[in-house]
Amino acid sequence: MFIVKVQGINGSGKSRGCEKAGNAILEALGEIYSNEQGKPIDVDLLDLEEIHLDNSNLEKANGLIYKNALEIFETKPKTIFLGGDHSVSYSLGKAFLEHCKSSGKNPCLIILDAHPDCMFSAAENFKIPTHREWLMALVNNGFPAENILLVGVRNSDPSEIEFLSRNRIRVTGMNQLLEDLRDTCDIIMEFSSGKELYLSIDIDVVDPAFAPATGYAEAGGLTSRQLLYLVQRLNKIRGLKVIDIVEINPERPGAEVTVKLGAKILAELI
Repeated sequence: MFIVKVQGINGSGKSRGCEKAGNAILEALGEIYSNEQGKPIDVDLLDLEEIHLDNSNLEKANGLIYKNALEIFETKPKTIFLGGDHSVSYSLGKAFLEHCKSSGKNPCLIILDAHPDCMFSAAENFKIPTHREWLMALVNNGFPAENILLVGVRNSDPSEIEFLSRNRIRVTGMNQLLEDLRDTCDIIMEFSSGKELYLSIDIDVVDPAFAPATGYAEAGGLTSRQLLYLVQRLNKIRGLKVIDIVEINPERPGAEVTVKLGAKILAELI
């Protein structure tokens, strides 16, 4: 497993601090001795890299993310990216799409998030998409909308609802998840069958009672246990190529428990 820190931020002031998440998660990972499958965790033995970014130059930063990710996808069988806010997923997604095109594979994107990140009001004139419109930009740049599944969404702007409907992007809401988590997870896994998968995990898919240190916390989310179950199941998908973990902010209240959850997610993916 290859782990890459990609600590880019391009959002409101609420995402400032997310660039420190990668180091914080890895430090917390040092306190986890094994994952729930019994695999020992030794941070010193991990295959780690960092894409060094200057967040004051967004065009250059996103270019570096795209270039490095494309090289990684061509050489590594499976990679976890530690954000950063959700804006990093735009350039990672572009590189993933290009990789799939060049290798003749069918790209699939599953996003665990409380929000659709398709804000039309901000997206009309963007050059470098922020964490609020990165998915809209990715779809507008050619990612097949029919291969995108949003999971856990519970607060959408009307313009986002219209965009999702117009592009026929599938959404699995919280009630569907909770009615039967196991069966819904089977449906999610079936959605990605036969495709090359990118799994994006925004920590705000979790209820703020379990992960408060994020910029746009939304009540009514998953428990930490439910998220870990989802992650453990999705990690078994044969075509899983890319994972990102984003929007953890070590500078916000509740950082300790949120960072520890991020480390726990990482441990289950290793």
